[in-house]
Amino acid sequence: MATNPLAPDWLRLPDDANVLADGLWPATIDRSTQGELTIGGCTASALAAEFGTPLYLVDETDARARASSLRAAFEAEFARIGTSVHIYYAGKAFLSTEIARWMLAEGLNIDICSGGELAVALAAGSPPNRLGYHGNNKSLAEIDEACRVGVGTIVIDSPVEIGRVAAAAARHGIVQGVRLRVNSGVHAHTHAFLATAHEDQKFGVTLDDAATLVGRIRDEPSLSFRGLHCHIGSQIFGTDGFAESASRLLAVHAALLADGPVPELNLGGGFGIAYTSADNPTPIGELAASLADIVAAECGARGIPIPVVAFEPGRYIIGPAGITLYEVGTTKAVDVAGNPRLYVSVDGGMSDNARPALYGADYTVRLAGRVSTAEPVLVRIAGKHCESGDILVDADYLPGDVAPGDLVAIAATGAYCWSLSNNYNFLGRPAVIAVADGIPRMLVRGETIADLLARDTGVSVPVPVSTGSTTGVSTGLTTAGSTTDLPKEPAR
Repeated sequence: MATNPLAPDWLRLPDDANVLADGLWPATIDRSTQGELTIGGCTASALAAEFGTPLYLVDETDARARASSLRAAFEAEFARIGTSVHIYYAGKAFLSTEIARWMLAEGLNIDICSGGELAVALAAGSPPNRLGYHGNNKSLAEIDEACRVGVGTIVIDSPVEIGRVAAAAARHGIVQGVRLRVNSGVHAHTHAFLATAHEDQKFGVTLDDAATLVGRIRDEPSLSFRGLHCHIGSQIFGTDGFAESASRLLAVHAALLADGPVPELNLGGGFGIAYTSADNPTPIGELAASLADIVAAECGARGIPIPVVAFEPGRYIIGPAGITLYEVGTTKAVDVAGNPRLYVSVDGGMSDNARPALYGADYTVRLAGRVSTAEPVLVRIAGKHCESGDILVDADYLPGDVAPGDLVAIAATGAYCWSLSNNYNFLGRPAVIAVADGIPRMLVRGETIADLLARDTGVSVPVPVSTGSTTGVSTGLTTAGSTTDLPKEPAR
């Protein structure tokens, strides 16, 4: 069978469209003897029947192991060059109280960037001094709360924040640790929206301004300068960008040592993962060793002590540990200049995964409820929203007999899917379920139509909030003049 000309160059026609490619799926994923996907010892059909679809699934064993192994690799490599390392889990990738507890238990700190993320971390029992607080527009209230509870470090993102953080710290009688976010002028070779170290962008200050601003920080008795911070982008493969950025930062770091201590250097995160079989991310042990060598060489060339180094990975830890289950609603064959494509529409879309629409992100899909010997066909997985750009998987191969009622799974959805989810077209955000040792455990309850209407002030009588699945809604809704009984979802 020939490759479909509509397929992108990187996509290869598989011999078997049921195979789960190495490196894309959670560590515990498998197929049962009946052919359906299992994750954490739980079958896809049982999870869909109990919790509905769409459904976010997180392999707890895999997520925790990835956090632990990353921390161990970086600690070992930076101990080798005579220093220590702090690893912050980037909460923006996906944060819930239970996820935060996993990260803390595996020895990681937590990186937050809003009052809401601070509240989640504290509700999880995080010691405030293990939190780092980012954000280009932290409100006065957020800054005040961060100082009040004793957040470990606040990242100064603009000149105006120096006075704001200093005032809040003085008001609470503390000396607040701060880092200064700078733009190194280096950016990762990735989507333009993800490359956050351009000088013409909203984050941080220029390297040329760093010395003056650090002087202002040091003049504030309620602030303690910890070091420079830089983030060069996201979904980064290799270390070339980190090497150049570290070189530029450490040149400024060395100059700052003339006027006072600079105990830390934060090189950010952005370590890439595989979303498709064409992706080839750098193994974490190799990445840690290379980054340690880069820092050691740059410090040695300048004759300065090696500082404590910090990193902020998120996607690497939680992304591959997550998948999303959907149910197929319709299939539609189209002919494009004599070449076939099968549109497979599912019961979610850009409300539960906005990354394809935002960034043109590619993903991998497989049948979850069964295997098939049918010939592979080129498919495009479409969402149910009223947008032509509502595409979850632009191109992949599935068995040609994929049909309504089938369950499909999309790989590597643990990062930036739930955290970017929304209620477009009044769809409720799906539940998040952790799976481990054959036991599913709800991390975040799925939203129902009742939940959405409960915030609508036009509903005259409060709507009861269901604890059921997103799609399994049956609630009498009393409005200003009518009662509407919503149909129950058919049994699966």
